[in-house]
Amino acid sequence: MLGLLVNEKEIKEMEYLIKREMDEILFDLKDHRIDHVVKRAMEERYKILFTLFRRVSSPNECLKYMRSEKAGSKKG
Repeated sequence: MLGLLVNEKEIKEMEYLIKREMDEILFDLKDHRIDHVVKRAMEERYKILFTLFRRVSSPNECLKYMRSEKAGSKKG
């Protein structure tokens, strides 16, 4: 286990960067030209980012980025 001490400004910056990356992944997941194997890797990355996001964001913000299991299991 590692610890990290950050101030409020740094938390907001981390939140912004993670949200931006998750938004990009969500956008790309809708692209029918992307292979399903690549989309599976993108889903895994999204899960990791969301786990980090939950640590720095409010529950209301997290709700906006929650994905259903059904959305994650779709074939693209």
